[in-house]
Formats: sequence, C-alpha cells, structure tokens
Amino acid sequence: MVIQRSLLVGALGLCALLATPAAAMAAPGPAEGGGSSQQRDSLRALGANIGLRIGTAVNTDQLGSNAAYADITAGQFSTVTPENVMKWQLVEPAQGTYDWAAADRLVAFAEANHQLVRGHTLVWHSQLPDWLTASAPSMSPDQLREILRKHVTDEVTHFKGKIWQWDVVNEAFNDDGTLRNSIWLQKLGPGYIADAFRWAHQADPQAKLFYNDYNIEYTGPKSNAVYALVKNLQAQGVPIDGVGFQTHLDTRYPLPDLRNNLQRFADLGLDVAETEVDVRTTLPVTATEQSAQVAAYSQTLQACMAVKQCISYTVWGFGDAYSWVPGVFQGEGAASIYDENLQPKPEYYALQQDLELATGAPHRSGVGAGRG
Repeated sequence: MVIQRSLLVGALGLCALLATPAAAMAAPGPAEGGGSSQQRDSLRALGANIGLRIGTAVNTDQLGSNAAYADITAGQFSTVTPENVMKWQLVEPAQGTYDWAAADRLVAFAEANHQLVRGHTLVWHSQLPDWLTASAPSMSPDQLREILRKHVTDEVTHFKGKIWQWDVVNEAFNDDGTLRNSIWLQKLGPGYIADAFRWAHQADPQAKLFYNDYNIEYTGPKSNAVYALVKNLQAQGVPIDGVGFQTHLDTRYPLPDLRNNLQRFADLGLDVAETEVDVRTTLPVTATEQSAQVAAYSQTLQACMAVKQCISYTVWGFGDAYSWVPGVFQGEGAASIYDENLQPKPEYYALQQDLELATGAPHRSGVGAGRG
C-alpha cells in the first residue's frame, strides 16, 4: 500500500453518469452478490468477456462475519488479494511458528468461488514480525539472508499451486529512484531482490512473480528506476514475470500517464497489472470531487484495457467502511467503489460501463492460472 500522488478532476463526459439515479441502473445489491458470478453485468463476468480479471483486496475479518461483504466478494470479482493475512508479521508471529489459518481460509474461499489469488507480499520493509525487527540489526548478513530465504521458501511452498501472482518484492524504491534504506538493503545489498525472485521460483515454478510498487504510474525517477531494475533482472536471467502498479490516486493531483508506463514495461515482455486501485478525496465529497473520482477509475481501467499484457485490475478493497485511507490521510476518504453501506457508487458503474463497452475487444494472454 502506500502513499501516492495522483489525480485530477475532469470527466465532463461522466457527469451524466453521476446524475443518473441509482434506481435507474441495474444495481447489484448485496443480496444477489453470491450468484453474481453468473450475472452477465457483474464486473467479473464483464471482465471475462475480454479476458481481463477484475479483483479486490479482501478484509478476511469481514469475509468471515459479513454475509453481504462475502456475497459481493464472490459475485463481483474473479481474483482476490489478502489485505494483510499473507504478510510476514501475521504468518510467522513467533520465529519458527507459522499461522496460515486466515490465509488458508481466503484461498479456500477463492477456490470455492472459482477465483484466482494474488499473494501479497513476500518481501517488504513493513509489517515485519517483532522478533525479526528486534534481532535483525545484530544478525550477520549471512544469518539474515538465510532467514529471508527460509521465509520466502516456506510461504511459497505452503501455497504452491494455489497462487496465481505473487508480489515477491514490494516497494523497494523511494520516490527519487533510490533504493529504500530497509534492513534488507542495509544488510544484504541490492542483490536481495534477485535472490527473492529466484527463491520464489524454486518453490513454485508455476506462479507468476511480480515486483509491486506505488507512484510508478507516473513517468519519473521512480518508474525509471524500476524499469532499470527489471531490465537488469532480465539480463541476469532472474525469473520475473510482471510488474504491479498499485495505483493509489488522489483527486488533488493530476492523473498519471499510466497507459504509457504500463506499455513500456509490457514491451519488455512482461505482464503488468494494476494491483491496489483506489481514489481518495477530501471529505465531505463534493459533486466535483466525485466526478474526478469517477474519471480516475474509468481512466485507470481504460489504461489497462488498452495494454494487452495488462492481465488484472484490482481495487484495494471495495467498501468505504473498510478502507485504509481515512486512517492514513487525515480528512480524506470515500476512495472505494461501494459506499459505507456496501451499495455501489458511480465509480462502480463507471467500471461496469467501460467493461461493457469493451466487450468484443481482443482477448488478453496470460489470464489463466500459472506461468502460462
């Protein structure tokens, strides 16, 4: 996740969408969500028409306790990403003691609903277990490297054959294009990135392996640094399959040149994906700000649809009541495509409309399970 610059206002062509009463649209209410995988106008069904998987990040607490939330998750999306339950802090709370229970439940839910899973995330500077952050500074590089190797290998092995895409390394760069001064860089040097991909591939040769980051939607020092990293990994023969563009946007900033950035990475022979899409704004939301949000959602999806190698589009949660944004950005929120009562917003209908209009477009490659 993260902090990102992003977006603008605009979308005069979508004002009519904002003005259309919700009752006049085919609103997919929570009660019909469970069967929505068969609904021809669900996001997952419309995406399937063009070979594009539409996904969401999942709050597993809500998934287990909120029937409406579970219904929408199953009915509207063809991929799921765990918000937290595959992060190191939760899967290995004590050294050598694993807790896969919550993540296993999500994987079982996905299998039951014919969804694919994006694994998030193997190597990150944040949400590390306390035992690791306390002991890492005193470890030798060899000791820390072995702990990292074991973590990557153990987690990928546990889920072998069940994960479509892994975010292998997450947010390794600063906005100025320098490598983040994490414990991994301090102790292991930049080679830890290539190592992580090699270990993950050894543990599950069929999983698609992604580098994932924010603010790379914009052409600039950070996206250029990631581009150079990927080319270097490819030159070394490192098994990297794709790049994830988080796409956390804000109506206070201009929209990124996202399509161009997706395409230049795709031109390297990689898959690309938008992995954590949301569009925050100041509260309370004005009509102008919501118009900007609708425009942003529409344009981010259109950017993905315009790039054949863009194989999935994932919103970072779908309900405003469960969004991470208000807890991080004071005075901002309303970033999701469903409101706090799990009713679809104009942002939802913009995505639905774009997918409907794209029906008949050329199908993508790489949307099935595995490395394919």
